[in-house]
Amino acid sequence: MSRASRNAYDTIRQMILDGAFKNGEHLKEEELADICGVSRTPVRDALRNLAADDYVENRPNQGTFVKQWSAEDIEEIFTLRAMLEGHSARLAAHKISKQQLASLKNCHETIARIINVKGDIDIEAFLDENKSFHAILTEASESKRLANLISRLVAQPVVARTAISYSREDLNHSNAQHAELIEALQSRNDVWAESVMRSHILSGYQKYRRYYEAD
Repeated sequence: MSRASRNAYDTIRQMILDGAFKNGEHLKEEELADICGVSRTPVRDALRNLAADDYVENRPNQGTFVKQWSAEDIEEIFTLRAMLEGHSARLAAHKISKQQLASLKNCHETIARIINVKGDIDIEAFLDENKSFHAILTEASESKRLANLISRLVAQPVVARTAISYSREDLNHSNAQHAELIEALQSRNDVWAESVMRSHILSGYQKYRRYYEAD
């Protein structure tokens, strides 16, 4: 993306996450161009990328709308993620390499630094490292079929909205689960690894519900 397209993407995405644009709201290019301070061409590019990341959807002959996620959708996403990523952790316990374990430890340490800075936490940096952590683990399972299923299931707006709902304490708890998962993988204990990952995903769901159902 060009810089103008990237800026438009970031602006629209943040407005969706903040709730300025509601579920199912019609997004009009001309209005978005005014909001973002760019022409309509970067806005179109931004909307294409937002659609690819599941933040918006294009409806034939109607236009672009904020992707709608019902409570049932969210519950199903987290339930399936717990099942699939739990199984991925179980497989990885027997196959993960020393290099992959070292990469997971590096992610864990980087996340700890991000969380424990003074002042505001850089949620985007947290999301990047968290994504890397889970991607390394999925790769370590050595199952392309499983990796494809997980990549199709993990909706970026759901993950992002979960993260922005976290307090510093929540983020530290999440990263503590990462540390326990690394310990389980080092021990080659597949049952432990699966249990920790399932708990990790489902505790995220409870925090998501606590934050958004309170609105």
